[in-house]
Amino acid sequence: MSHRFTCRVYYEDTDMAGIVYHANFLKFIERARSEWVTSLGIDQRVMKERDGQVFVVRRMECDFLKPAHYGEDLEVVTETQQVTGARMVLRQVVRRGGEALFEALVTVVVLGPAGLPLRLPAEIRRRVH
Repeated sequence: MSHRFTCRVYYEDTDMAGIVYHANFLKFIERARSEWVTSLGIDQRVMKERDGQVFVVRRMECDFLKPAHYGEDLEVVTETQQVTGARMVLRQVVRRGGEALFEALVTVVVLGPAGLPLRLPAEIRRRVH
């Protein structure tokens, strides 16, 4: 399963050279993950209000391959790599055209009301496969 999210590079996303500041790639992939979760019919506000559960990033491994620049249109592709009882590993690639600019492996877990990791709810595991 893959999800595609498009975004444009704005002036605020860049450094003095007009190149996307490295930390902003993390914002792009965060937005893409949020849209991906919503597209699966998972309402994160309801998860938090009803069950006290929230998604959090546990681990991230990133490769900055090529720069993105002011005014460019980018696409973030999110793919499920692995789902276990307690975590999801997602591969996210930021592309300009067909060219990969940034890649990340992101491990996501669910925390409960006490701030401790929980098993992924069965309904979520079913939807992300």
